[in-house]
This record gives sequence, C-alpha cells and structure tokens, in this order.
Amino acid sequence: MHIPVLLKETIEYLDIKPEGNYIDCTLNGGGHTREILKRTNGQVLGIEIDKDIFEKINKENIDRLIPVNDSYVNLKEIIEEKKFSNVSGILFDLGMSSWHIDESEKGFSFQKDEPLIMNYGKGEINAEQIVNEFSEREIETIIREYGEENFSKRIAKEIVEQRRKGRIKTTTQLVEIIRQAVPGWYTHAKPHFATRTFQALRIRVNQELDNVSLALPQALEVLEKGGRLVAISFHSLEDRIVKEFLREKEKSNEIKILTKKPIVPGEEEIRLNPRARSSKLRAAIKL
Repeated sequence: MHIPVLLKETIEYLDIKPEGNYIDCTLNGGGHTREILKRTNGQVLGIEIDKDIFEKINKENIDRLIPVNDSYVNLKEIIEEKKFSNVSGILFDLGMSSWHIDESEKGFSFQKDEPLIMNYGKGEINAEQIVNEFSEREIETIIREYGEENFSKRIAKEIVEQRRKGRIKTTTQLVEIIRQAVPGWYTHAKPHFATRTFQALRIRVNQELDNVSLALPQALEVLEKGGRLVAISFHSLEDRIVKEFLREKEKSNEIKILTKKPIVPGEEEIRLNPRARSSKLRAAIKL
C-alpha cells in the first residue's frame, strides 16, 4: 500500500483554494490527490508514468480527477492537450511508489529475486542492459554520480568481471556481485550495501534527475500568479536540483520560497511509514 508522504504539510503549503485547479505530477496511489479534491471544487490533473499504476487508479473513476498516463517531463504538452488552465498549485512527489518495491516485480528491491528491469514506464533501456552492455567506466560513473557510492570503482570492476562468465539477469545476482566487491565491514553497515547501486541504476534507467530539471521550469511557467509549487524529494541529488532551481528563481524575483529549510517528517510519521524517513519538502509561491 502506498502511503502519501508529508500529506498534512503538502496540503498546508499548497494552500488549497475552493475553486482552484491543481496538478499532481506523480499520481501514484492518489493519496495526495484525494486530499486536494476534498478541499477544492476544481479539478486535479493527475500524471502517472507507470501504466500498471495508472490503470488501477483510472478504474476508480475519481470525480474531478483527469488522469493521464505520461511523464511529467511532458507537462506543458499534457496541459495543452487537456486544455487545463487556471492552475493554483503543482505537486511533485518524486519518491518511488511502494507498489514498485512490493508488487511490480521489476527489480526495484534488492531484497527480492527479480529480473533487472527498474523501468517506471516503457523506457529506452533497463538495468539489465546497463550492467551487461555498458563499459566499466560508464557503470562506475553511474554508480558514483547517481548513487554517491564510495566503492563505485570496485563494484563496476566486479560487474564487468562477472558478466564475462554469463549475463547478469537478476537482482540476486547483482547483490552478490556487490557483496564480493565491497569490504567486509561495508556489508554490515547501514544503509544496506546494495542501496546506492540500486538507486543509481534506477535513476539512470528512468532519467530521473534530467526529468526533474526539465519539468520544474514548465511547472513554474504554467502556474498562475500566486500559485504554489511543492516538491517532495527522497535523496540528496533530487533535493539539490529543487533547491537550486528555487533559489535561482527567487533571485530573479519569479517566486518567493516558503521553506527556508526543507520540511521533514516527524517521528510519528516515520514510525508509521519508515519509507518516509528520507523525504524533504520544499515549497514556493509564484510572484
């Protein structure tokens, strides 16, 4: 079950208007969208890249929700196609859905034996192709830059050595390769020793950082004056992109930042939903 993260804070910073229209760029299970719809008589344009998740929520026929199976990187095109206007607020919840980890069987979790796919949508590439077909240097760069992994060089070298013996096809194979590559003490450290490599592959497969960088300017452009932009990120690379974008736009007097420091979940939310622990919310109002 996908539990919406920082739900109370999201609603507070979106400052829902009774007649406002809103965009949820990452619809997921619709948790944030449902709360928005409770507070407005307007509509919500809900964008969801994963076809399986989209079809589940589309079947619910939620009143005043306009669901779209697409990527938020195409935000302006989607808005024009749907003739969606008077946008009072836009939300980006950049976290991976719990469904992807628990049910998708696409290899997002290093704790299950699944094929190395890691695609949200159709995608041009998958994780299996990266570990088997990219050069050692390319793999090392991906793991270092997108995973911020200190042992990226050793992991990339071990991947290339092991794939000479046979194609790497599953998460279990990859976890064992990472285990062999890193120091013994690292296998007992927290977070799990495979976390950063899996994060790196997922980000590269789905072009997550590039998509955020491309979508934020579109979001600001389509917002009405006085409209709110809220972004929830789950790792430092995404948060850095959001933070730098907001700072740049505040310097040019296009927005006012509402969160001088990111909003993080409290102890109670983390207890109820441990996956929320790394989330950070930033918000701004368009001038």
